[in-house]
Amino acid sequence: MMRDTALERPIAGESDPQLRKCWVESQASTTNMLGISMKKLLLLPAALRVAYAASSNSSTACNNSPSLCSRAYDNITHLGAHDSPFIRDASNGYDVSGNQYLNTTAQLSAGVRLLSAQVQTNSSAGTLNVCHTSCSLLDAGRLRDWLSEVNTWLTINPNEVVTILLVNGASATASDLAAEYEAAGISNIAYQPSSSRATTQWPTLQTLINDGTRLVNFVADLSSNSAAPYLMNEFTYIFENNYDITDLTGFSCTANRPTSLGNNTNSALSSGMMPLMNHFLYEQAVFGIQTPNDTYLSVTNSENGGVGSLGNAATQCTSEYGRAPTFILVDFFNAGPAIATVDRLNGVTNPVGRTTTSTAVQNQSTSGAGSAGVKHATLCFTLLAVLHFAL
Repeated sequence: MMRDTALERPIAGESDPQLRKCWVESQASTTNMLGISMKKLLLLPAALRVAYAASSNSSTACNNSPSLCSRAYDNITHLGAHDSPFIRDASNGYDVSGNQYLNTTAQLSAGVRLLSAQVQTNSSAGTLNVCHTSCSLLDAGRLRDWLSEVNTWLTINPNEVVTILLVNGASATASDLAAEYEAAGISNIAYQPSSSRATTQWPTLQTLINDGTRLVNFVADLSSNSAAPYLMNEFTYIFENNYDITDLTGFSCTANRPTSLGNNTNSALSSGMMPLMNHFLYEQAVFGIQTPNDTYLSVTNSENGGVGSLGNAATQCTSEYGRAPTFILVDFFNAGPAIATVDRLNGVTNPVGRTTTSTAVQNQSTSGAGSAGVKHATLCFTLLAVLHFAL
């Protein structure tokens, strides 16, 4: 261990105990200053966060690229992590319900800018949690804790704009959800739309950053958001293609939701709705239960994988829409890597400040988890079956 020789250097009047004490305290204060400043940054009120962002944006990339700063929010393709909180890794025996290999913080650092999550009620605790289908199946903890994780990352990265899409399985009200945002300390940077209908007039990333409104939020569904206007009903502003795909040849760009569109993609586009392109596979398990498929990830998330690949689907949808999708939602985002297709659509060739992650498929066979992973998978299948027949 290196010695701190600064405290051993002779100073004028070092024989004076009081002077010596002042010297030591000043050195200790300097050493701790950086760490303390970082902690205080997390506590900055919204107004000061805005000032901090404005002072640092002149030469900084927005969402990993300077070229994106001047582009409107809806004129960028945002890479999305489908079911972001639900992880499949060694910590849970590679739970087959998990949709991502890496946690939300790692996703954001690697370039993901759309996070989707399911909100369910934990019946035993009476809390709103992020749970996969049911809190008895895969419970990733309280919604407010997950939002706090996002808030921490946003505070450390002041030139990034992030979107959250909550699937409201709990049928929570806007007030219920807003309480979670407030508890996480993240509501004060949420963007509030200027229009209550689909629009083509979205601010640029730089405007969102300068205004201190770097968190854009959609919920599927909310009957009313009057209690928290920053929680936008997804299907007022966004349309999606089909998500329930089990075969590489099954992907389509046709508008599937909201059902009120009647699969009329042109109607959705002409009304100003933003396209969200789902691109992930399910596999059929026992009792007809579907689980996230990572068997074909080398194709599904590939930029150049042929039929069923992300690159081909994105090119096809861009052609059909007359514009690139605003959002692309994938499982196991790091495989492929999926970000390669999104970079192509955005014209980004030299991303700034992005963490590089492994593109390898991670499961019990590749990690050596062996029978433990298989046993956990069997348990999940059994529980899914029970839930399936109980509903």
